[in-house]
Amino acid sequence: MIPFSARRVIETALEEDLGLGDVTGSAVVPAGSRCRVAVVAREALVVCGAEIAAHVFWRLDTDLNVELALADGAAAEAGGRVLYVSGPTRPILAAERTALNLLQHLSGIATATRAYVDRLRGSAAVVCDTRKTTPGLRELEKYAVRCGGGRNHRASLADCVMIKDNHVAVAGGVAAAVQRARAQAPHVARIEVEADTLDQAREAADAGADVILLDNMTPEQVHDAVEVIAGRAIVEVSGGVTAESLAAYAAAGADVLSTSAITAAPRRPDLGLDFLGQQ
Repeated sequence: MIPFSARRVIETALEEDLGLGDVTGSAVVPAGSRCRVAVVAREALVVCGAEIAAHVFWRLDTDLNVELALADGAAAEAGGRVLYVSGPTRPILAAERTALNLLQHLSGIATATRAYVDRLRGSAAVVCDTRKTTPGLRELEKYAVRCGGGRNHRASLADCVMIKDNHVAVAGGVAAAVQRARAQAPHVARIEVEADTLDQAREAADAGADVILLDNMTPEQVHDAVEVIAGRAIVEVSGGVTAESLAAYAAAGADVLSTSAITAAPRRPDLGLDFLGQQ
């Protein structure tokens, strides 16, 4: 089973690639041709989207036999086989690009996330995504982050209260914004406040924020803010978080390191479909 959002993405992707048919497959591949293929990792990567790819193939022919060689979240070595498909050749080749596009995109996110997570080994800090995701793909991209060992931030504006600079401006200050949130938000919703300065971090902690997001601060500034917050809230750091700066921010006392780099512009790893023979 895959989420409804994934089915919707598959339908959209296949429609833009196959909405008017596959003229090459129809012209070149005999109607009764059958084959066996494998999706192969051309480089080391973290697999994500194998089941999504399987459903792409099944969407074109429910009788295709798809075997997953590696589960989502597994590490694949260069040359490793991720999945096998066997059955009628035409639907296999017609589904190839769509299946690989989704598998490459999600595996790229999972692989990038794993690289970030590995840099924090031995630290209590965790890597988290943001809402800077591809429109229509958020649920899948956040799933890919989890496959890479990362954590998810809110999936939508309804998940928690997150008071940012413009909210503070409208409310008339951090304390006023937190007070309104406490009065109006569901009792189960955490309240997070974005702080750009040490004074804002102090004000957020004094106001009773559950989470304080230190935005675009240096590791040294984060260290000072952590001392001011003094354990009264979870400390999240965002803005300028890179693979190279992760360890410094963790050492400064951050609990959560959120970054859009793992979802917004991950490098797509090389995956290909290899023909294993006719049946």
